[in-house]
Amino acid sequence: MKDLLYLLFITFTITSCHGQQKKGVELVSPAAFQKEMAANKGQVIDVRTPKEYQSGHIAGAVNMHVYDADFSKRIDSLDKNKTVYVYCKAGGRSAEAVEQIKAKGFVHIVELDGGMDAWNEAGKPVKR
Repeated sequence: MKDLLYLLFITFTITSCHGQQKKGVELVSPAAFQKEMAANKGQVIDVRTPKEYQSGHIAGAVNMHVYDADFSKRIDSLDKNKTVYVYCKAGGRSAEAVEQIKAKGFVHIVELDGGMDAWNEAGKPVKR
């Protein structure tokens, strides 16, 4: 009986931890980025210029240009407890944005490694 209770306790502990949100910053491939967005709905931000965004972006992404004067204020409007997915053209600007987002105390940030260049090269869908 003790063994059965112990086994049930361990099973419950493992399964209850499984559904918890990840924490920290992840730099992931286009395939992993797409998979993560499908599995864990969050906030997708495109930190490129409005012109770049209009030329094609990931579905559901909101354009928040990292060099705009109000970027920090716009980041404050996001939910710190929900995953933030970040990308730019090639990875430089998103890395800068991730540092700012991380400094504001966001729980989980996923950055697209290689940005839209890698996304397009991988043949992933683009909204125009």
